Amino acid sequence: MVIKVLGTGCAKCKMLENRTREAVSELGIDIEVVKVDDIAKIIEYKVIRTPALVIDETMVMNGKVISVSEIKTLIQQNI
Repeated sequence: MVIKVLGTGCAKCKMLENRTREAVSELGIDIEVVKVDDIAKIIEYKVIRTPALVIDETMVMNGKVISVSEIKTLIQQNI
C-alpha cells in the first residue's frame, strides 16, 4: 500500500503528512508514505484544493487536514 500526501509545502500540507505518518506508525502496517509537491503531478489527480490524501492511487480526501484517527479509518477502509 502506498499513501501519497499531495501538497505544495504549506503548513496544512506538512501537518497532514505528519499526521499520516503517525497514523501509519500507530497501525503498525507496512505502508509507504510519499509526499508529492510537484504541481504537475498534483494536477494529474484533479485536486482542486490541497492538501489531499491518495491511497493506492485513489483520492480519499482533499482540501482539509484531518485527524490521525480519521486517517487511520481511511487506511483501514482501503486495505
